[in-house]
Amino acid sequence: MMKPGSEVTAMSNLVRQADRVVPWGTFGNFDDFFDGFLRGHRTPEVVTGQAMRPAVDICETDNEYQVAVDLPGIKKDDLDIVIQDGVLTINAETLEKSQEVESGRLIRQERRFGKYIRSLRLGADVDEDSVHAEYRDGILNLTIPKAEEVKPKRVQVEIN
Repeated sequence: MMKPGSEVTAMSNLVRQADRVVPWGTFGNFDDFFDGFLRGHRTPEVVTGQAMRPAVDICETDNEYQVAVDLPGIKKDDLDIVIQDGVLTINAETLEKSQEVESGRLIRQERRFGKYIRSLRLGADVDEDSVHAEYRDGILNLTIPKAEEVKPKRVQVEIN
């Protein structure tokens, strides 16, 4: 027979065990100790109120930069993208949705809410006026063309 409220604790342990892969199972108790010790400290940016840094992939070709940014749960209208002096800055914010629980209590919340900000130095060789952006399924894709290089001009001077 379980004590009142222990159902939530049992479920909490089940949830915690389900998201972990222990290849050999040898260090299970050791892992449990540290998992319990560090619980609540996995997302310091949420706890301290700092802006979160979304994951990015950057690819450079001869003609352009291609940037992919993960921004799950962000609406297109909540994105602010600026390129200035060769620095790409992406700002976004998602408001915390209240978690309504009919009975019991919330035992795990992993979705992040708050401000996202990421600045990336691309260099001075970008064509800031020709950037193309596409946002779909929580992924922002940017194509940033490189500016035409200023070629050194060589003038042959005749000697009289």
